Amino acid sequence: MDDPIHFPPPPPRILVVDDERMIRWSLRACFEEAGAEVEEAASLAEARERLEERWPSLLILDLKLPDGDGMDLLREVTAEGSDLAVLVITAYGSLRGAVEAVRRGAYDYVAKPFELDDLLLTAKRALEQRDLRRLADLRARQDGDDLWPVAEAPVTRKVMELLRRIGGSGATTVLLTGESGVGKGLAARYLHAASSGGSEAPFIPVSCTSIPENLLESELFGHEKGAFTDAKESKRGLAELPWGGTLFLDEVGDLPPGIQAKLLTLLEDRQFRRVGGTRQLRLEARVVAATNRNLEEEVAAGRFRADLFYRLKVVPVEIPPLRQRLEDILPLAEHFLGQFRREFGVAAAGFTAEAEQAMQAYPWPGNVRELRNAVERAALLAGGERIGLEDLPTEVGGAEGRRRSAPLELPAEGVDLQALERSWVEEALRRTGGNRSRAARLLGMNRDQIRYRIEKYGLDG
Repeated sequence: MDDPIHFPPPPPRILVVDDERMIRWSLRACFEEAGAEVEEAASLAEARERLEERWPSLLILDLKLPDGDGMDLLREVTAEGSDLAVLVITAYGSLRGAVEAVRRGAYDYVAKPFELDDLLLTAKRALEQRDLRRLADLRARQDGDDLWPVAEAPVTRKVMELLRRIGGSGATTVLLTGESGVGKGLAARYLHAASSGGSEAPFIPVSCTSIPENLLESELFGHEKGAFTDAKESKRGLAELPWGGTLFLDEVGDLPPGIQAKLLTLLEDRQFRRVGGTRQLRLEARVVAATNRNLEEEVAAGRFRADLFYRLKVVPVEIPPLRQRLEDILPLAEHFLGQFRREFGVAAAGFTAEAEQAMQAYPWPGNVRELRNAVERAALLAGGERIGLEDLPTEVGGAEGRRRSAPLELPAEGVDLQALERSWVEEALRRTGGNRSRAARLLGMNRDQIRYRIEKYGLDG
């Protein structure tokens, strides 16, 4: 090759699994010269041990190994939904197996004998594709969680500058506090993007409230085969995945006492064990925890461990509520309206002066999330080019907005209330493209209420 291939920093971690010592030696020399970190394994058992100790960026895997089929290992590493890049090595007579390996998630295969330069180039392309997938996933998550896309208020800019400084520091534990809906999740992603690994490193979010308590320990730390009744196979925990990145623990104030103790050990020792396991695994990631609870009050009430609280608050960052970020309200509303114009094709392209005044005067107890939902509802209801008071929720538009909305008059002959309700549910589903959560918000219902009416009126189709 004219120009030698060299991997950009940070150096990728490569695990070579092959029973031929000379192949392992030559691959190690080749990849280390290109700037990678290389580990070797001569069997499936040894490969599994290396994977438990440290998760690589790239796995180079021979399909024929002395203690089994490399396809079994491929199934294990791809079944967990990881973005590990895998290159398969095969003999010419086993190309059918290599094609099957690609179908099961390997990036590509190389046949023996191979040219080292060709393998090096294929490995570089596999890692580049993995990085592109990670970046696309990060952007998709940010688009879906877009609660903090602008920062016009001085207090918001101050917080973002603080997050940038923390991201570039060596802080291993950060605590984000603030009311529900202020954008703690987006702040965590912003901090992650500002870190040395940036968007190339994994960001693993863990919702401490959405995972049942009896499964939380297994999800967070993983488990070994046979650790409990349903543990048919070993499973890596979420704490193993963000190597060099960020483990985001959302709503950490809701953790049960038993998990609180294990989390304290994880933060202090940077080590943990899978459920039913004996091997100590290392945490190689920054931990960002978030809560909308007052943890000092939780400690005083005996619901949260004091030692864990003090361990978490080494680097605390408070995200201010929207009522303290008045300069952000209208830019955020315009940003969200632009999103809904693209998504729903609505006609409204702005807000009337009165609607803007009402939004700035409203205290927004639900913070940025409430503002986003209000703009979404208004965008779907507005009939003109501007969103007015009458389109905003009554608590935002106030009495004037209620007065301007078209009053409902009961016809002399009466109405069929169920038929009217059905028509409104149908119209809400039509406007939102069948999205039940958005249709529910449009009608002032929760998801269970609209689900009941959809089933009642046979609108599932």
